[in-house]
Amino acid sequence: MKSVLLVGLGTFGTHIALQLNRLGHQVMGVDRSEDRVNEAMDIVTNAQIGDSTNEAFLRTLGIDNYDFCIVAIGDDFQSSLETTYSLKELGAKFVVSRAERDGQAKFLMRNGADEVLYPEKQVAKWAAIRYSSDHILDYIELDDTHSIFEVSVPPEWDSLSIGQLDIRRKSNINVVAVKTNGKLSLSVTSDTVLSKGQTMLVLGEYKALQKFFRI
Repeated sequence: MKSVLLVGLGTFGTHIALQLNRLGHQVMGVDRSEDRVNEAMDIVTNAQIGDSTNEAFLRTLGIDNYDFCIVAIGDDFQSSLETTYSLKELGAKFVVSRAERDGQAKFLMRNGADEVLYPEKQVAKWAAIRYSSDHILDYIELDDTHSIFEVSVPPEWDSLSIGQLDIRRKSNINVVAVKTNGKLSLSVTSDTVLSKGQTMLVLGEYKALQKFFRI
């Protein structure tokens, strides 16, 4: 269990609070809107109404006591920037801040953010990949060059083993799991036989995956 300071309880911040709550973490929610704070009370451990650009207010929260801080402000970039800077100045261990544009991400990183969340861009990329292809079911970006795709087993691979297909040697792509009827199996070897209706989790460089699966 971790202790989290979440600044900004709009739609995005509320979704983060809900997920953190489900994972069993302690969340201190902060927003300048009394209505937003009241609406979030059931999914946060505690909450405060206040202006996160006010350093005196932030000091009262004991910033260095939190395992990490999330700045989820989406409607006022200046406030997000000032909050990020102040959190780091007050001893925050790790600050994750939300950006809506590339320029904002750069400013946030220069002013104290350890990492930047870019939800609109990330979801847009996921949606473009997912819905522009009939055989790509899910997508996770691991870093700038590597990804994991969930892909349908091609019909021509039916009844062939991973060893017979020799995917890793030919394309430098690894099959890390196979899903059958919604059940995931991580026990994948060269002897694993694939069949139509299954999906695979494949790991590799994005360019290799893109070329191999015609994305």
